[in-house]
Amino acid sequence: MNTNNRDDAVVAGFGQEWKTFTHSIANSEGLERNFADYFAIFPWDKLPAQAKGFDIGCGSGRWARFVAPKVGELHCIDASDEALTVARSNLQGVPQAQFHLASVDAIPLPDDSMDFGYSLGVLHHVPDTTAGLATCVRKLRRGAPFLVYLYYAFDNRPAWFRGVWRVSDMARRLISSRPFWVKRIACEVLALMVYWPLARLALLGERAGRKVGNWPLSAYRQASFYVMRNDSLDRFGTKLEQRFTRAEIEAMMQRAGLDQIQFSEAEPYWCAVGYKQ
Repeated sequence: MNTNNRDDAVVAGFGQEWKTFTHSIANSEGLERNFADYFAIFPWDKLPAQAKGFDIGCGSGRWARFVAPKVGELHCIDASDEALTVARSNLQGVPQAQFHLASVDAIPLPDDSMDFGYSLGVLHHVPDTTAGLATCVRKLRRGAPFLVYLYYAFDNRPAWFRGVWRVSDMARRLISSRPFWVKRIACEVLALMVYWPLARLALLGERAGRKVGNWPLSAYRQASFYVMRNDSLDRFGTKLEQRFTRAEIEAMMQRAGLDQIQFSEAEPYWCAVGYKQ
């Protein structure tokens, strides 16, 4: 049993995932568009010159690749040594990037020292999301922004959509309990037989003038097949997954010490930014 705020099996799984999907330059199609979606509400104009910040759960460094050149110092933090190896490779020649092997409950930065921080798609995979968020906020200077992306609880979707998710979640629980090679094969099949057809159907519907916001997997209509394969493994290959409503995320952010909270009204849901009180 873990006594800290990490799940060792989840950490190991993500290490294998980032070794498989490195998001190197050769496999970065559409990544800048995804970055723009996640950071659409991030207040770049409010950062000081040569800002110092951190990326919690940096994974392959796919987002740090775009953030680091904009700032003075970026601390890339991940609990997986395998992930950091990939991140170091992807960020070769980027002097702003520094790397730390650490989990969210042991961030190796002084409290009240950072000008910004972000965590995208990570804190819903730790046992105590609220505690993880609070630990991140402690590292910020007063007034510094923190951007977070957490899986949503489909609170802005119709009931039938939530029903479809419940069926998919049963599949996730089954697939994620298997050895990595089994998960890999199952998720490749899902990417090919589910993600790609539904995403491309949504793209055709959009081009025909239909509103496709509630179509399953419509968020992937512009995504490359590489991203679909990665996200299929990310979604169905991970044992620990928590989902939150917009109201729950706002309450967590407030408890962690953030205010002036703003949510993105566009996909992916939910992205939010707040400022340390």
